[in-house]
This record gives sequence, structure tokens and C-alpha cells, in this order.
Amino acid sequence: MKKLILPLLLLVAIGMLAAVESDPSAVVGYVKYECVAGNNMIALPMDQAFTMASEVGDYAVASTVGYWDPSTELWVVINAFPWGGWDGEFTVANGDPLLISIDAPADIFSIGYLPATIPNYSLVAGNNTIMIPLNRSDLNAASLVGDDIPASTVGAWNATTELWEVINAFPWGGWDGEFPTAIGDPLLVSVDTAGTWPAPAGRSNTNFNLNSK
Repeated sequence: MKKLILPLLLLVAIGMLAAVESDPSAVVGYVKYECVAGNNMIALPMDQAFTMASEVGDYAVASTVGYWDPSTELWVVINAFPWGGWDGEFTVANGDPLLISIDAPADIFSIGYLPATIPNYSLVAGNNTIMIPLNRSDLNAASLVGDDIPASTVGAWNATTELWEVINAFPWGGWDGEFPTAIGDPLLVSVDTAGTWPAPAGRSNTNFNLNSK
């Protein structure tokens, strides 16, 4: 999965985003998700003004769009009719991780303005899906994500095998594996107790803007 935030975002470290607070930014950029035929995980890091799942499905030319319901630990999906339209609907927002199914390999782009606020995730005890926020370029490894939450399991979707590849925290500290992560990555995390991530009072919940744009 290759990601770029363009054009001038490259001039400023993403980790500094939350330290700057002002009016909404006019920065336009994109995040690219390299998808295979079948089921893929994407997210909505940029502000594309999507409000409904069917809009994402139509944009991605997908046959299925779904989200993870952590309370039931099941996927909630809508399916495209062959003649057009969808058999259901649900709302979407910036930062949502989504499961999509497409018929042929394609690069799916999240293109738009930087969102005015950073996504915040209400985590239940058990499995949850998240996206690494655009201001957290420091979280470049799965173990760092797990330590930051904190989580007992961190997983990335392998679209080729259609399985989650996970690492697990040892009770005494450390992890039983590792894989690289990047901003915009949709991930599966398991936590032992309910909480919020990033912390609502911390830097990751601060409105941000890049004045240099």
C-alpha cells in the first residue's frame, strides 16, 4: 500500500500537524490503496465529502462495502445490485476503515482536503478497526501502534490471502512479531478494556492546519 500526501504536505513533517492550530486548511492530497480482486481494506483519511457507504462503493466500483461492528464482532455490509443501486446503506465519516470487494485489481484513492479534525475511535473490549491518523507518522511499526493504544493484538489485512496478519503482545512486554505501518493504514486491534484512541485530551484530538500551505 503506497501513500502520498501531495503537493506541499511533503514539505512539513506529518508528526507536527497537531501542534499547529488555526482555520481549516486548503491542502489537497491523496492516499493510495493498492487493491486486488476480492476483499480489501481501505480507509477514508482525506475529506472527500462522502457521507454514505453507497457513495464509496460507487466511487470504488465495488460490489460490497462493509464496516466492522465491534459490539457484535461481525461485518455489516451492503451489496451492489447488478442493475445498479444497493441493497442497504450506512453512514461513513473521515477516518473510517472499510472492507470493500472489487472485481478487478485497482488503485483506490482517497483524494481531497485534509480533514479539519483528527479521527477518534471508541474502542470496546475485543476487536476493533482503526486507521492510523495523518498526524501519526511516528507510528511506523505495528508494535508502536499497539503500545500507543495500548492493544494486545494488532493486525493488517492481507488481501491476497484474505486473512488478518497479526502480532500479539507478550504479558511481560514486547511482541511476538512485527510489520511496518504508515499513516492511513486500516488496522485491526484488540484491547482488553474499553477506551478511546487517540486520547481525547491529547495532541491527536487537536484541530490542525498547515499554514505553509
